[in-house]
Amino acid sequence: MSTEPLSIKRLPFRLTPDSRRTITRFFWPGQQRAIRIVERVKSLTNSEIANLLETIIRQFSDVNPGLEEILLEHYEKVIQQTGLGFDRDLEIRMLIGAYFSMEYAFESAALFNPSMVPSLEQEGVAEGSLRFTMSLRAIGEGHISSITFRRGIVDGDGNITINPSSLFVRRLRRQENRLFQKEPFAQKVGQLNCSGSTIDTLLDALPDPFTHLQLQQKIEFMEHKDLSARSREHLDMILWLARADYRIELNADVNVEDVVLFPISETESQGMEDMRLVRFVDDDGSFAYYGTYTAFNGRQILPQIMEIKQRNHVDILTLHGKYAQNKGLALFPKRIDGQYAAIGRVDGENLFLMKADRVDFWDQAEMILQPKYRWEYVQIGNCGSPIETDAGWLLLTHGVGPMRLYCMGAVLLDKDDPSKVIGELEEPLLSPTDEERSGYVPNVVYSCGGLIHNGNLVIPYGISDAATGFAVVALEQLLGKLSR
Repeated sequence: MSTEPLSIKRLPFRLTPDSRRTITRFFWPGQQRAIRIVERVKSLTNSEIANLLETIIRQFSDVNPGLEEILLEHYEKVIQQTGLGFDRDLEIRMLIGAYFSMEYAFESAALFNPSMVPSLEQEGVAEGSLRFTMSLRAIGEGHISSITFRRGIVDGDGNITINPSSLFVRRLRRQENRLFQKEPFAQKVGQLNCSGSTIDTLLDALPDPFTHLQLQQKIEFMEHKDLSARSREHLDMILWLARADYRIELNADVNVEDVVLFPISETESQGMEDMRLVRFVDDDGSFAYYGTYTAFNGRQILPQIMEIKQRNHVDILTLHGKYAQNKGLALFPKRIDGQYAAIGRVDGENLFLMKADRVDFWDQAEMILQPKYRWEYVQIGNCGSPIETDAGWLLLTHGVGPMRLYCMGAVLLDKDDPSKVIGELEEPLLSPTDEERSGYVPNVVYSCGGLIHNGNLVIPYGISDAATGFAVVALEQLLGKLSR
């Protein structure tokens, strides 16, 4: 093992939050207030409605793409939640929608915990350079986390340039009335411990495949029957399950820098945290992009995964199984012995190698790493997906030590059997400098995944839950430290 000290280069720039970047959110003051607001708007004359709406569109449409469509969507939500009659006049519908809308600065507080993968498109990149795509955790008012994206280029020396992001941000939106395959859905229902004749009757009555609307109609029909409290609870859980998984339609002409994945389902209503991107290549040569993240509803956390197999849509799936728990599951970029594999912290303290036959169902795990060194005595976790090298699987880790100090480390796993740890750093790879110690959560450096390019390991990392920095280390030197 090499005794030469590691040389780590921190790049001299940061990604910081920009409070000017906003999306338009639904604003809900409660049913009775909403009814009074609608009545006040309807009391305006036609000319007052037209003039006020024109002013709103002129003032806000420059940084809110698709504003008119959003206002109509919010109007429909108001009608659904108040029970009021539908207005035929387009202008009054949009104006009512505007009174139930608000701009939200989704990254006004922080922009951190990045992951990085090679981009699909490499056309036009200079020789020796690589285009990459990053995910970042953005935090706005009320500590609500969302996932935003950047692209950039790393050159042969590890220098990085980031594409500028605009103020013209689109919020990715779910596809209505999604289609479900019956067998996988039934397996997920089983994992919720929902069983009995009521559930069997429901599943038997559904076609294959079935839509979200068909499921909802069947459940509403069954709820009119004399059911036990337990059966009603199970039906509610099944409807919750269907809403937790969703599909997002992608517009091919939208730049990834100009979109944000903001909480859509109930499971993630209070935040989507720390996405770990990976470019996954299957045994048949096909590939997909996955991003595992933590969904938070204000009370519970839930592991979820973003799956991109086609350019026109994104699927969001809830992870199930005995070991789909805790935060920070990170996929391997290929199958191990014919199975999906991941590194996760199932028990909140140690690292496990997990395996699965399906990417959304995890029921096999074995512990492979426990806190060992002083800087990780509290707990350990991964800092992104394992990276394949000739020497083995390079896994970036984080450890929590005294004063809740977060440092980054590295271990090397056997290439054929990643349950075997064949090398580890005794001292942190990256620790907070004096400048990096201050932030929303002090004393933290943390990454959700780096990449290797031209002999360098490039590590994007969060700085005390506030901003994002970049570090570069020579791969050969790091592997020399790790190889036994």
